[in-house]
Amino acid sequence: MGIISMHNMISIPQSLAPFFQEYDVKKLTPERDSHTIIERVLQFGNRAELRWLFTVYTQTEISSWVRQFGRDKLPQPHRTFWRIILEINE
Repeated sequence: MGIISMHNMISIPQSLAPFFQEYDVKKLTPERDSHTIIERVLQFGNRAELRWLFTVYTQTEISSWVRQFGRDKLPQPHRTFWRIILEINE
C-alpha cells in the first residue's frame, strides 16, 4: 500500500459548493484540483473556508499559486489583498 497524501483524505466543505457549480464537488480532490480550489476559496471563501484552505495547503503552496496565477485569476482588490497577506513582493 502506498503513502496516502493528506490532500486525499480531505473533502471540500459543502459551504463551498456554490462556488463550484460546474463541478461535482464530491469528485474534486485537493491534490488533483488545487488550482481551481485555491482560486475559488481565495476569491469567495469566508473565514472558516479560508482556515480550511490553509489547513489543506501550506502557505508556500498558496503563495506560489498567487505568484503564478493571481494576476490572471484573482480580480482586484483580491489580488492586492492576498499579496499583502502573503507578503508577496513583485
